[in-house]
Amino acid sequence: KSKSYAVLFPFPAAGHFIPFIALAQLLHKHGYGTVFVATAVNVLNLKNSFPASSAAVEFAEIPFDAAEHGLPPEADNVDYLPYNHMVRFMDATLSFRTPLRKIISDLIRKFDGRKPLFIVSDFFFAWTAEVAGEFGIFHLIFSATGGFGMACYCSIWVNLPHKSTEKVEFPLPDFPEAGKIHVSQLTPAMFIGGDDDPMTNFHRRNVESAPNSDGLLLNTIESIDSLGIKYFQRKMEIPVYAIGPLLLSQEDRARTGRQSTISTEKCIQFLDEKPPNSVIYISFGSQNTIPAPQMMKLAKALQSTRRNFIWVVRPPLGFDLAAEFSPEEWLPEDFLEQTAAEERGLIVSKWAPQIEILAHESVGAFISHCGWNSVLETLKYGVPVIGWPIGADQFYNSKFLVDIAGVCVEVARGISFEIPAEEIEHKIELMMGEKGEPIRRRALEIKELFRESVNGRGGSSSSQIAAIENLFTSALSWNR
Repeated sequence: KSKSYAVLFPFPAAGHFIPFIALAQLLHKHGYGTVFVATAVNVLNLKNSFPASSAAVEFAEIPFDAAEHGLPPEADNVDYLPYNHMVRFMDATLSFRTPLRKIISDLIRKFDGRKPLFIVSDFFFAWTAEVAGEFGIFHLIFSATGGFGMACYCSIWVNLPHKSTEKVEFPLPDFPEAGKIHVSQLTPAMFIGGDDDPMTNFHRRNVESAPNSDGLLLNTIESIDSLGIKYFQRKMEIPVYAIGPLLLSQEDRARTGRQSTISTEKCIQFLDEKPPNSVIYISFGSQNTIPAPQMMKLAKALQSTRRNFIWVVRPPLGFDLAAEFSPEEWLPEDFLEQTAAEERGLIVSKWAPQIEILAHESVGAFISHCGWNSVLETLKYGVPVIGWPIGADQFYNSKFLVDIAGVCVEVARGISFEIPAEEIEHKIELMMGEKGEPIRRRALEIKELFRESVNGRGGSSSSQIAAIENLFTSALSWNR
């Protein structure tokens, strides 16, 4: 039994689990135990994410009967749920309130009457602040994405500004400093948003509940994400702690089930044989893929540029993502033969050792879906981005990388975006050629800012260390 412990309650999606696991590791380093709250299937997944010998982490299973909510049995996790089931699942999470109370009561009894130092819940579980308040426990909400991206995402769902204009670009009424949003940066769900829409109401409930918390944790660094941080400070009037970057090592990622289908040694050997900044790394994340026509055009652009690349492939949109990739069906006829003969391409099915790839000096650009975990990894290693956002907050993360960080050119948006191979080729050459030098320099500057934040050299108020110290001070003072 740890002397002090924290309760962590992540939203059940891969992109949300990863930062929570990294947060748990951070708490363990500071001497705190953690108790993860999750449904049965997700408890099993989370257990596998930690070494078997780890005594600092425990798990509390929260009951959930998917069938009671009209959901299929596998609906413990939203990663592969269709939209109609996703909406139903999000509403169903409100049923966690009563069992969460019991879990907290049982934990306090188990730990000899000691309450957790704090409860950290996902932003999508902001209602848990009320449960924490019933027990007199310090409560924090944790955003799995960056400050700027989450601010845009929340602002759009709360205000639905596109509903009150016919223009293709519009400002956010409570976040004008973000610049204008284009309709192509809206998710399909946002177009059907409204007062009677379940998804709209889900997000609005969370934004309304968030100020009941005692603080907001953002997986970001203050020196590059101040606009997003200030937005939440202004809107919620609670302390905001920029505790990023919280990232997993490649070994930790493997435990979460993200084991590469190619050896790290083979990837490194391929990269070692290439000049610095000459390889394009391509990955659309763990839960995303692009349509077959876009995939074909990307392949043709790679053929035309004759640039070196490592491409993590999955079956295109509309096919089973867990199935084997069929290059004969989804890539140009001579694509594999040509790239193999010229020794300039590596096709990897499903997973690649992303951290080791991004850390290698031969990698000059990352064609990315701009999921926040990938954004943090590429910024940490100073690799510029060719943005290809697909959904959710990715559009606003890409906007952040282009407009705020200055390390990205965007090539496409969403799954229905019509883009010729020539345009992809143009963006690749822009980034990899001489004109991309200013972006490469800026990426290296941000790499240094990340290093300063982690090492505590970013100033007394802007480093990860300072943010964590402030967080512990607040929680300990509150619990006296």
